[in-house]
Amino acid sequence: MAKITLDNLAHSYLPNPAGEEDYALKALNHVWVDGEAYALLGASGCGKSTLLNIISGLLHPSQGRILFNDQDVTMAPTTQRNIAQVFQFPVVYDTMTVHDNLAFPLRNRGAEASYVRDRVQQIAAMIGMEEQLNRKARGLTADAKQKISLGRGMVREDVNALLFDEPLTVIDPHMKWELRTQLKSLHHEFGHTMIYVTHDQTEALTFADKVAVMYDGRVVQMGTPQELFETPEHTFVGYFIGSPGMNVLTAQVSGDSALIADVPVPLGRNYGTPDGKIELGVRPEFTSLTSAENGLPVTVKRVEDVGRHKIVRTDFQGTEINVIADESADISPDMNRVAFDLAGINVYSDSWRVAPKGA
Repeated sequence: MAKITLDNLAHSYLPNPAGEEDYALKALNHVWVDGEAYALLGASGCGKSTLLNIISGLLHPSQGRILFNDQDVTMAPTTQRNIAQVFQFPVVYDTMTVHDNLAFPLRNRGAEASYVRDRVQQIAAMIGMEEQLNRKARGLTADAKQKISLGRGMVREDVNALLFDEPLTVIDPHMKWELRTQLKSLHHEFGHTMIYVTHDQTEALTFADKVAVMYDGRVVQMGTPQELFETPEHTFVGYFIGSPGMNVLTAQVSGDSALIADVPVPLGRNYGTPDGKIELGVRPEFTSLTSAENGLPVTVKRVEDVGRHKIVRTDFQGTEINVIADESADISPDMNRVAFDLAGINVYSDSWRVAPKGA
């Protein structure tokens, strides 16, 4: 296992980058604690795989350093980093049996036969392939082959880190849940440093101790699922995490109150007079429909009953505001205003969260 340090790390695929906009991965400074499970979460093209490939040694960064346990490995080849990596699409040896595919990393390092046998059985049970150990990999389905790739990545207990690059893309939905649970169990049992790349917020939030949300080549927030939900540090985090995502509304802020299109909104805390493009961010879970005089006047467009709750889609002067209501809630015609829970309001300047005064 390893503590992984990113020291002023950045990368451009251009030979002579002229400015920050030419960098696929903009300067990062992070320390990832030994033995924790992390997820890199973001949309396609945000730099997730670039960062993972730099950590694994498949790519050398344009600037900065990467350290394993304070040892500089920036230019060290993958073979010297003692990591295991599982890719988006299955990488297996078709002419080998499932057993021999799983055993290969252990045999390659001279492990004793009895240990290889026991460990392969353990991993085969974890990925649900005990009955197929003697089958050749050729002819197996894509999801079965990806399970072999996952198993081969997990079979070694002595690795510095386990790296997963969207490994469940080709896995059927039910097996995705099973394998995520098994990966979490493996982490708790052996304490490997794990880094899991995904664009799926459910995968990230159920797998990781901490999630690094990436946007436009940056890690815009690193935090626990609760921190990402309650205090998104960037409007993209609020938008990307949650279903539906955070409501974001242009506003003017002065002290402990705001104006949204000339409608006063209390904030409950003092934010001073922040500069830049000012927005309020409120998750649908912290909004409510009301027939009282307070709140933003809205038009209810539709109500979606999703079983556990209702999602009410409303319109405020051309801007959609989503409200989450109890599944049993009666949405009456006179409920034409949206109110915000003060505890759920965040203020943003140029997309970055503004801390209240005295916080």
